[in-house]
Amino acid sequence: MGKKDPRVDAYIAKAQPFAKPILTHIRKVVHAACPDVVETVKWSHPHFDYKGIFCGMSSFKEHAAFGFWKGALLKDLVPAMPLPQEEAMGQFGRIKSLADLPNEKLLTKIVIAAAKLNDENVKVPKPKPKPKPPIKVPPYFSAALKRNKKAAAAFEAFPPSHRREYLEWITEAKTQETRDRRMAQAIEWIGEGKGRNWKYEKK
Repeated sequence: MGKKDPRVDAYIAKAQPFAKPILTHIRKVVHAACPDVVETVKWSHPHFDYKGIFCGMSSFKEHAAFGFWKGALLKDLVPAMPLPQEEAMGQFGRIKSLADLPNEKLLTKIVIAAAKLNDENVKVPKPKPKPKPPIKVPPYFSAALKRNKKAAAAFEAFPPSHRREYLEWITEAKTQETRDRRMAQAIEWIGEGKGRNWKYEKK
């Protein structure tokens, strides 16, 4: 059996008048569609747990929000699932009235699909980090490398991550004096085939 939390009652009671029917409706649909859901409060907002973190709702001055922890996977399970909204947390954008939510039948279907994901212990794939754009080699860096053929060859052979570490270290220098000092040190280390953080690399 599910479980209600008196803190959620208190949260709804303190919400703005427009938000109270929204939060009450969401709560009712979630419990009806997933009878074993357990209420709690996380990050100061009501949440519903079901075999792990499940979904949550929030109330603000001018809008409410509702979202599923595995919302990114729901579009494939429920084609009518609204597209993610960037202007508010959750998958339903800025909810200002019950009309901004899917009808009860569809919302129930979404809750059931989300519960199935937790039943099957489906994990949300972690997004792949976007590759950083390459840093352009400054003219003064290129000139220093040209004066040291060994360093130039080593720098060219370095993996992109090693080249980036040197370029960021040097181009982020706050003063000309610091940049020149780093540049000299960099050429020495590069000539020796060392990465910028060679002191901390595992041998």
